[in-house]
Amino acid sequence: MSAKGGQVRVMRVKDWTHPVRAVRREVLTATPEVDEGKPPVLFVPGFGHGAWAFTEHWLEHTASRGFPAHAMSLRGHGGSGPAPEATLRAYTHDVAQVAASLPRQAVLVGHGAGALVVTHALARYPARAGVLVAPVFGGWGTAGVALLRNPVGTLPAIFGGRLRLSRRQLFSRELPDAAARGYTGRLGRAGKRAQWQLLTHREPEPAVGNPPMLVLGSPDDRVVSAAALGRAARRYGAAPLLFPGMGHDLMLDARWREPIDAILDWLDKER
Repeated sequence: MSAKGGQVRVMRVKDWTHPVRAVRREVLTATPEVDEGKPPVLFVPGFGHGAWAFTEHWLEHTASRGFPAHAMSLRGHGGSGPAPEATLRAYTHDVAQVAASLPRQAVLVGHGAGALVVTHALARYPARAGVLVAPVFGGWGTAGVALLRNPVGTLPAIFGGRLRLSRRQLFSRELPDAAARGYTGRLGRAGKRAQWQLLTHREPEPAVGNPPMLVLGSPDDRVVSAAALGRAARRYGAAPLLFPGMGHDLMLDARWREPIDAILDWLDKER
């Protein structure tokens, strides 16, 4: 562990002996009109999504509330460099590196499987706070639920193919069909190894510095069950913040403003 510029960075032997391959990283930014000294917020998308999923609504809205806002694409996603053999370790490396490049200690906000990546990054980067949005922590139980709800889209992913999520899984019926089709049409795919690791991953190490944590989602999410959402929140000694009637992609759904305002209200109280 070393300190530089007021930030602590956690290094491991494997980072030196088997470093993660460098790749171009897409990071999109929205800046507040006035610097109020609030911490930067780094949004981390889930598998298949890119930074674009946050630029639709949450990025500019976060900046309008006085928080410097950044949205990244994991390698192989969005505008980041291709990485067909990407692993959870590589995704974690991307998040920790982008967070460490920001001028102030950042808040990490992970969505879906991006929330799992954030929990691993929190063991390497001393975040100001962590927010897990509709977290997908994987495991065979998660795969079983996905198979029941979307067998055609899920089964190929278990054998290395592309995971295909449906409009009904991602969004509520309030979102117009044209918008839903547009968003689902932009979905990419995660690396085969990363998809497999989502099923077999190890538990994340404890977060550096014990940052405050917030877990939120929808009881009507057809990707993350209400029971799984509750288990994720209990890991951090709290109950999840719920938004009934919304789909898995809270940041793109019709009532997108409600969850991001709840996150930012919570961050203002934690300052």
